[in-house]
Amino acid sequence: MAVNTRIMGLDFGSKTVGVALSDPLFLTAQGKEIIRREKPTKLRQTLSRIEDIIKENNVIRIVLGYPMEEDGTEGERCQKTLEFKEMLEKRTALPVDLFDERYTTVIAHRTMEETGVSKREHKEYVDEIAAMLILQSYLDREDLSRVSEGK
Repeated sequence: MAVNTRIMGLDFGSKTVGVALSDPLFLTAQGKEIIRREKPTKLRQTLSRIEDIIKENNVIRIVLGYPMEEDGTEGERCQKTLEFKEMLEKRTALPVDLFDERYTTVIAHRTMEETGVSKREHKEYVDEIAAMLILQSYLDREDLSRVSEGK
């Protein structure tokens, strides 16, 4: 295993992708950035930026938020997320794990309110915080011994 490898968390939205990275020990998630695009269908630059972040940070796995409905069913956004997952796997050759992201945006807004971020600034940070929450939940729940072995 390479030194200082990391796991990337992504919150995929129609116009943005929130990005978070783990620490090298896979204990904590930190926000990295929000990748913005003009149109929902314009993904080439988004994928290119994700590839750059992967190379710069020795990412060995991606965790992609999976936007299930409150009742546990899969809606339209799930299909778009699955298509994005396929693109990520082809472009990066990394394993991409789907992770239930229900309520992450709500929790992200609540966290910003509690920390004094003004409501008008929420839009600027919500996707990055949601990516952190997705990744942190994954890190807390998964058996990461298999991740460190590259499985």
